[in-house]
Amino acid sequence: MLWWIAFFNYADRQAIFSVFPLLEKEFHLSALQLGLLGSSFAWVYGLGAPFAGIVVDRVRRKAAILGGLQAWSLICMATALARSFPMLLFFRAAEGIGETFYFPASLSLISDYHARTTRSRALGFHQTSVYIGTIAGGFFAGLIAQSYGWRWSFVVFGGSGILLGLVLGRFLREPSRGAADFSAAAHARRIPIPEFVQILARTPTAWLLMLAFLCSNFVAVVLLSWMPKFLYDRFHLSLAAAGFTATVFVQLASMAGSPLGGWLADLLRRRTPSGRLIVQAIGVFGGAPFVVLCGLTASTAWLAFALIAWGLFKGLYDANIFASLFDVIRPEARGTAAGCMNMVGWLGGGGTAPIVIGYIAQRTNLGLAIAMAAAVYVVAGLLLITAILGHIRRDSQKMQAELEAR
Repeated sequence: MLWWIAFFNYADRQAIFSVFPLLEKEFHLSALQLGLLGSSFAWVYGLGAPFAGIVVDRVRRKAAILGGLQAWSLICMATALARSFPMLLFFRAAEGIGETFYFPASLSLISDYHARTTRSRALGFHQTSVYIGTIAGGFFAGLIAQSYGWRWSFVVFGGSGILLGLVLGRFLREPSRGAADFSAAAHARRIPIPEFVQILARTPTAWLLMLAFLCSNFVAVVLLSWMPKFLYDRFHLSLAAAGFTATVFVQLASMAGSPLGGWLADLLRRRTPSGRLIVQAIGVFGGAPFVVLCGLTASTAWLAFALIAWGLFKGLYDANIFASLFDVIRPEARGTAAGCMNMVGWLGGGGTAPIVIGYIAQRTNLGLAIAMAAAVYVVAGLLLITAILGHIRRDSQKMQAELEAR
């Protein structure tokens, strides 16, 4: 059930990028203004994430998940009412309000069904919904827009989400907090915000993971926001073909990489506390050269190969984004921690990527701007290595000792 909600979470946010060429023509937008459409969502999503995480740790997660679904679906439908760039920017930003509640709530809920021995695999499977949702949003938004105009893309996706929420309201269940973490379920308590801040300050692995997520999300949002237009301009594809091509190779490869990354991380985690981080480091370092190839190649065959390889390595990283964090954060604070992770990743990475790439593209070209994003992947890898070599063992042992003491 969560898989389908996450599907629409990403389909709704991806839809706008496939109709960039139509928005560019109708509203006479520059590359920088198109970038603002991508960044505005990320800014609201990121700013709201810590608040959403705090709320999630204090209310029923089912209510947060389904309430967020209904909210962002209604706003998605309302986007069709936009008649000017400021209105379009407003609705795009507002969609982040509803979506920001989903991942802190759902990931906290899943972590209470799965202990550390299976957590990466469970979250890796859930992550596959992101890839399919991205493909569907990219392709069907372009397909609908070609035949009926861009506004109907938002009506269809938003309306479908509303119907899904009504159906799942009867069936979605949640376990008690900490149910999978030894005796934590019997003693779960609300952690005050000052105490959470102290926990985070004393856990360097957590903030290194957040900074690495900032970098990796920057690169991911470059793909989501600019690749459809890149293909439309350079390879002269239709809207539907550009939206489909920009997503299908990467996302299907990530669908293979994410379960593989989850399985490998769970296996390595039994042998060393740094197991999940090692898999993540392989993902970002391995993906960097293929980001460069995507931006510089003029061959469709090499582009497809680069997108597939990028997607495979991206999946290795994605499967462990939150599973790695939960190895050093107690169950009662996981919603808040996930919210902080999203804030850092989306404000610092997702919020800057569309504008930075648009700015560079205006002064050079879009292909070169995309290729340059590979350097940010390398920074993510260096941050992960720092956590592996210096902090993860101590931080994970400290959390484990706290759980057993309770």
